[in-house]
Amino acid sequence: PRVELAWAMKAHQHAQVYFNLISSVDPKFLKLTKVDDQIYEEFRSAFRDLKVDVLDPEDLKSEPAKEKWRPFCLRFEGVVEDFNYGTLLRLDCRKDYTEENSIFGE
Repeated sequence: PRVELAWAMKAHQHAQVYFNLISSVDPKFLKLTKVDDQIYEEFRSAFRDLKVDVLDPEDLKSEPAKEKWRPFCLRFEGVVEDFNYGTLLRLDCRKDYTEENSIFGE
C-alpha cells in the first residue's frame, strides 16, 4: 500500500508536468523522449484499434490487456528512463483530471 501510494503521488506529479507541457506547446512539436516516434509506431502496431481519446478501463486493466501491455512496456527497458512507471491517465481527453475521469495505469 505505501509503495502504491508513492507511485500514485509520483504519477500525479508527472501528470501535472505533462499536462502543463501539452497545454502550452503544440503537441506536434513536443518531444518527451528521443524515441517518441518509435514508441508511437510500436504502440500503434501493438494496439491498432485502441481508442485513445476515450479510454475503456478494461483495455488497460483486464488480464488480457495486461498480457499485451507488459511486453510492450518491456521493449523500452534500458531505452526510456522510468519505462515501467505507472502513469495517471484521463479516461476522456476532453475533460480535466478528476477522480471520475482518471485511472492509474501501471
